[in-house]
Amino acid sequence: MADDPRTSHPTSFPDEPQQPRPGLTTAMRTKPDHGEESYVGKGLLKRKVALITGGDSGIGRAVAIAYAREGASVAISYLPDEQADAEETRTWVEKAGQSCLLLPGDLRDREHCAALVARTITELGRLDILVNNAAAQTMNEGLDTIDDDEMQEAFAANVFAMIRLAKAAAPHMQPGSAIINTTSEQAKVAGRNMIVYAATKGAISSLTVGLSNLLASDGLRVNAVAPGPIWTPIQPIAKSPHELETLGHNTPLGRAGQPGELAPAYVLLASAEGSYMSGNVVAVTGGVPIS
Repeated sequence: MADDPRTSHPTSFPDEPQQPRPGLTTAMRTKPDHGEESYVGKGLLKRKVALITGGDSGIGRAVAIAYAREGASVAISYLPDEQADAEETRTWVEKAGQSCLLLPGDLRDREHCAALVARTITELGRLDILVNNAAAQTMNEGLDTIDDDEMQEAFAANVFAMIRLAKAAAPHMQPGSAIINTTSEQAKVAGRNMIVYAATKGAISSLTVGLSNLLASDGLRVNAVAPGPIWTPIQPIAKSPHELETLGHNTPLGRAGQPGELAPAYVLLASAEGSYMSGNVVAVTGGVPIS
């Protein structure tokens, strides 16, 4: 059956070429499914404005498409080298009849984080939803292979930027607004070859709870989504051809997820449908438990 979760999407990615950072959708042999042909909006985010980091590709693109089809205008941040992917995301957002503001730059730059919020509000009029999604994934063979500079850059991109963006955004967000962070199953399962990446994702999960406690009195909800292995451009950057071909085979459902399969979780957490949800980490992992 087409809706069998074990086989409804590709179960293998043979002959996928590896990529240098930052990784591009346009360079992938097997293109991810971002919900371009499947996501149907219900008007859950009418007249809202969302800022999505890493919105050019992968999970960020899927969220941008879903939010636009739910009625939201979207600003997306991304690295300058990802311009081609960002342009494609904008095309899908505009096809949904919504505005899409492109904001290239590096989240490791603290001034850039503040500028992202300021430009979103100036050009789109407000900010209702902040999706902290961008991430740098680092791999290691052993402790001796962990590069100190790379480690600091990973925390700067994955953790410090989230705090800076929340700090800049929260004063401008009205009660009912939402912050959604992308963590990972790695926050709990912590693979031996992903020590730094897992540590950043663990920090994000804790940050989500802390921000929820801090901002609840202002009527702001803060939640996180924890993806499992998802078919995005981050995968061909660090994984070998064999790892790419068998990505997700160790999950209970036996395959990797597609970005479009995560978008409904981000819609729920951003909309009034999730009005009593805050401080949660929602697992979308193909059955891998993270609690």
